[in-house]
Amino acid sequence: MRDFPVSRRTLLAGSAMLLASTALPTIGRAETPKKGGRLVVAADSEPRNLNPAIVASNGVFFISSKIVEQLAEADYSGKDGLSPRLAVSWEGAADGLSATFKLREGVKWHDGKPFTSADVAFSALEVWKKLQNLGRTVFKDLEAVDTPDELTAVFKFARPTPFQLIRNALPALTSVVPKHVYENGDIETNPANNAPVGTGPFKFAEYKPGQYYRLEKNPAYWGEGEPYLDEIVYQVLPDRASAANSLEAGEIQLAAFSAVPLADLGRIGKIPGLKVVTKGYEGLTYQLVVEINHRRKELADLKVRQAIAHAIDKDFVVKTIFLGYAETATGPVPKNDKQFYTPDVPTYAFDVAKANALLDEAGYKRADNGTRFALKLLPAPYFNETKQFGDYLRQALAAIGIDAQLVNNDAAAHMKAVYTDHAFDLAVGPPVFRGDPAISTTILVQSGIPDGVPFSNQGGYKNAELDALIEKASETLDPGARTELYKQFQKKVAADLPLINVADWSFISVASEKVGNIADNPRWAVSNWADTWLAT
Repeated sequence: MRDFPVSRRTLLAGSAMLLASTALPTIGRAETPKKGGRLVVAADSEPRNLNPAIVASNGVFFISSKIVEQLAEADYSGKDGLSPRLAVSWEGAADGLSATFKLREGVKWHDGKPFTSADVAFSALEVWKKLQNLGRTVFKDLEAVDTPDELTAVFKFARPTPFQLIRNALPALTSVVPKHVYENGDIETNPANNAPVGTGPFKFAEYKPGQYYRLEKNPAYWGEGEPYLDEIVYQVLPDRASAANSLEAGEIQLAAFSAVPLADLGRIGKIPGLKVVTKGYEGLTYQLVVEINHRRKELADLKVRQAIAHAIDKDFVVKTIFLGYAETATGPVPKNDKQFYTPDVPTYAFDVAKANALLDEAGYKRADNGTRFALKLLPAPYFNETKQFGDYLRQALAAIGIDAQLVNNDAAAHMKAVYTDHAFDLAVGPPVFRGDPAISTTILVQSGIPDGVPFSNQGGYKNAELDALIEKASETLDPGARTELYKQFQKKVAADLPLINVADWSFISVASEKVGNIADNPRWAVSNWADTWLAT
């Protein structure tokens, strides 16, 4: 995955809002949107960097997407699943060596300066390519951005680059920052990273550590008549139970990214004036995976990896850990992705007898105490579900004679142990699928990734055939041929099991029925909320 570690609630907060629009069809349709009001939202983390051009993370987007805008946003009905933001059109050259963006006219930064193509060129070359956690891969071959006029930016690539990839990356990877604010001095330490200056419908107003973030209406926003809200306040509620209590008391109007515990949803959904929203996070799919350190002799054996896969009851995991708010996974692309997903992959039915037989065949017999060998298991601490799955996996492995010794770390220690020190045998991870395998999925299995890159292949796995397939897909310009290559990619990953995909999950939102026009795009919680409103 990803991002920077955020707690389960913050992650859940973003996705849940997205669901809300489809689950609240009467809100915003039966009533006329109201202007004014303060929307108070639960937040359970305080990002150290609020610049989404550097940290392309849902925890950052949740706040900053209302301030700093990108070239295009995800859309349920738009062409190629997109709608314009700072760009009004985009087109890739047939040779894959350039992409042209026509920009929106009349846009101003929050400090009153005009937005121009120079800002896009600076953001792409100096921030996305050089500094952004995900952009460094997607824009690695970007060598120049021509600006023939103030409303045109032409991206030039050193090697043919699939426009399908660039297009799919627009919502998450193209937040534009003002050149005049960042061009002098060190970008990564610029004060604007914690008090962003953007073009969005809301301006950064105030941050009180441990208490709240406050955004205020941008009266000069380019969207006619928008935004509807006067203010958005993110109230810091690190205790998950607090979000449910605050909703019931009317102190907040929205808890996204599953800020309300799954076990409480049945009760809270019956409270008059509140609505549980279970759809709309299509662009924010998290994946529950078992990361494997192939440096360990036993785990380098495919039969052992197959045995572990057969020992996991995915249906039980979905029903018991996720309470049904997830889907079993078949491979590295989630089932809800209509563009790339294929079900035509090897699968591993829950079968303890088969798992034991595979371990016997591999030569790992049980000792007198019933144990074949021991492993160090590190569950990611970011979500309750990843921690609970760690407990489940320990028990599942015990049933096939593997002694999994749990090591529970805080977020920083977990990241270091897994992605820098490689001090693990198995780890439970929650990467994010971002609409295209090349953005944040192939990196999970591709070899040659430097040490220290979060949510990447740090398990020593190397498969020359799979690496070649990933490389070929990165150069294939025809969308149909590229899609087919990624279907082959899914088959090879499922066959060789460099990691084990267990489940795909989204989030749940709980909202006051007074909140209108929520979840109207597949990334709503991390979109700009310009048309969100609050009834009196």
